Amino acid sequence: MAGLQTASAPGIVGWIKRHHRATLNIYLFVVIAHWSEHLVQAYQIWVLGRPRPQARGVFGQVFPWLVTSEWLHYGYAIVMLAGLFLLRPGFVGRAKVWWTIALVIQFWHHIEHLLLLIQAQASVTFFGAAQPTSVLQLVITRVELHLFYNSIVFIPMMIAMYYHLRPNRAELDAMSCSCVARSKPQRVGSPAPSVA
Repeated sequence: MAGLQTASAPGIVGWIKRHHRATLNIYLFVVIAHWSEHLVQAYQIWVLGRPRPQARGVFGQVFPWLVTSEWLHYGYAIVMLAGLFLLRPGFVGRAKVWWTIALVIQFWHHIEHLLLLIQAQASVTFFGAAQPTSVLQLVITRVELHLFYNSIVFIPMMIAMYYHLRPNRAELDAMSCSCVARSKPQRVGSPAPSVA
C-alpha cells in the first residue's frame, strides 16, 4: 500500500487537503442547512398553504428583507461553488467523478444566480420578464427550480461522499487525505496476531 500521501499543495488547497474531513463536515453542515431552508419553504407553500411571498423558510421569518435579497442567494451560490472547487482535490476515483458532476451543475446554478443579481442591481429584466428571471425560470417557477437545482447538486455530492468514505483499494492508495481510517499493512510472511 502506498499509504497516506502528504498534501504538498501550498495555501488554502493544501490546508483543506490536510483537514479534508473537518472541512467537508463543515461544508456539509452549510449545505444541509440551506437545503433545509428550501424544504421548509416548500412545506410552507404546499402543506401550510402560505402564499409564496410569505413562504420564507426559517431564516426568512426573522430576516424577511435578507431572504428577498439577490445578494444572499448569489453569495450562497458562490460559497457552494467555492466549496465544491476547493474540496475537489481531496477526492479520487469514483468519488471525484461524482464530485465533479456536482461542481459542473453548481457552476451553471451560479450563472443563473449571477443573472438574477445583475438584473436586481441594474434594475432591468431579461427575457421580457416583469421581474428578475433566470434562464430556467422561463419554464419552471423559482421555488420548484431551486428545489430541483439543490437536489441535482446534492445527490451527486452524497454519492461522491459515499465513495470517498468507502474507497476501493486503488482509490485508498491514491487518497491524499485522512478521511478514511487505514489499517497498518502487515509484512508478508509475518504471523497473524494471536487472540489470547
